[in-house]
Amino acid sequence: MSSSSSTLSESDQEHLLERLDIFKVKGRDKRGRKVLLIIGKHFPARMINCEVLKKHLEEKIYPKLEAKPFSVVYVHTDVQRSENFPGISVLRSIYDAIPSNVKDNLEAVYFLHPGLQARLFLATFGRLFFNGGLYSKLKYVSRLEFLWEHVRRREIKIPEFVNDHDEELDYRPMMDYGLESDHPRVYTAPLVDPISMYSMRCIA
Repeated sequence: MSSSSSTLSESDQEHLLERLDIFKVKGRDKRGRKVLLIIGKHFPARMINCEVLKKHLEEKIYPKLEAKPFSVVYVHTDVQRSENFPGISVLRSIYDAIPSNVKDNLEAVYFLHPGLQARLFLATFGRLFFNGGLYSKLKYVSRLEFLWEHVRRREIKIPEFVNDHDEELDYRPMMDYGLESDHPRVYTAPLVDPISMYSMRCIA
């Protein structure tokens, strides 16, 4: 979602989105609602144009939700700012383009493996960039075992790298709190001013 996206034609971008299977309506949660599974690590932010993404969601994803209540499982595991984060303005543009009936039917967002920066970013700017109704539906999930309390496990396939990360957290629990990181570059300096430090950075 930068100038590099122009290196691919719109058709190639559409095919890439379908091939990577970033967005998938699959399975149900324990309240019987359809689940939209989003794998953040698979999203090639530097290769996809915002308008192509909005078109993909409108034509390929929203119709599968069938205008009924649904939940989102967003997998944040191993997301990298330089590769997977499209930028704040793009996120806001995509959110604004979501049809009102889809927004109204979204009842829960399960945010799996949130990092410290993700929590700080959303705590500071979540209500600013998204309406309060959406922000109130956000539920942080630190482990897969807690996700399965809300989602039917046998109906959703989680990538293996997510299971590997979950196991690593069991051996390095301080990663949950940002006191130990699997991305050493992130926490090399003290958090003096969270607002200025995280305002325009990725949720990684």
